[in-house]
Amino acid sequence: MREIAVFGGSAHPALTAEICAFLAVPQQPVQLQRFANDCLEVQLQANCRERDVFIIQPLVYPVQEHLIELLLMADAARGASAARVTAVIPHYAYARSDKKDKPRISIGARLVADLLVTSGVDRVLTLTLHSPQVHGFFSVPVDHLHALRELATHFRSRDLSRGVVVAPDLGYAKSAAEFARRLGLPVAAGAKERISDTEVQITAIIGDVAGRDVIVIDDEISRGTTVFELLDRLREYGARSVVVACTHGLFADNALDKLTTEVTEVVCTNSAPVPTDHPKLHVLSIAPAMAEAISRIHNGESVSALFVH
Repeated sequence: MREIAVFGGSAHPALTAEICAFLAVPQQPVQLQRFANDCLEVQLQANCRERDVFIIQPLVYPVQEHLIELLLMADAARGASAARVTAVIPHYAYARSDKKDKPRISIGARLVADLLVTSGVDRVLTLTLHSPQVHGFFSVPVDHLHALRELATHFRSRDLSRGVVVAPDLGYAKSAAEFARRLGLPVAAGAKERISDTEVQITAIIGDVAGRDVIVIDDEISRGTTVFELLDRLREYGARSVVVACTHGLFADNALDKLTTEVTEVVCTNSAPVPTDHPKLHVLSIAPAMAEAISRIHNGESVSALFVH
């Protein structure tokens, strides 16, 4: 079997190191240089010829910088005669741009997918896309994982006798229902209308939350606009306590500090760099799951086994 070579970009070095530790393979060095005209140059400093190359790079802030870096690394691997190039993108930032809902705008998720394939990516491994249909924008195989197993394990040891899982909108209700099944809990959802990027309106909560301990589950929290609106409705509907859980904790515009003043706990994964010393934030590692998926891809095994309860 051809050898494996794992490279990591500058977006999340800690996650790359953790994944390599679980794989028991060395992290191969990458040299990143910026020229006087602000152009980037990437050099993969290990042999790629006929190797199974994995490039780990979540698209987190600054997104455009890290995207170009990923494209350059993929192109460098292809130019170095890699047998296969897999882009491991724990957070795919442009997944929100999945449709043309205004005149004269780009469908960014599809464009980025095309750029990745053009750069030399043969396969993509990603985690909890904001819009699952983005999976279909790629012309190469995509392994789309989720973190519901890790999130459910965190809550399973608690007293959930009065618990309920709440999705912030109907679009995430299916994933919330799967999460609720793992915990043996009922599920509810907010009726949400997005007015702009900074304003949403939740007119009602479908399901019973009165007197219950609520676990709000979402794919990502950026500014927290939707979550804060949902918290207002939960208070009106008489929720006893609220914990917020998500896969991607982006926490822009000081969202984490604002959120922790209103909820008991915030839980997220390390798909993006997050502070690990915040008293109300609990960070779960997705490195074991990503490492297992990489191993299965490399060995030609089924990745669907990772979705079994």
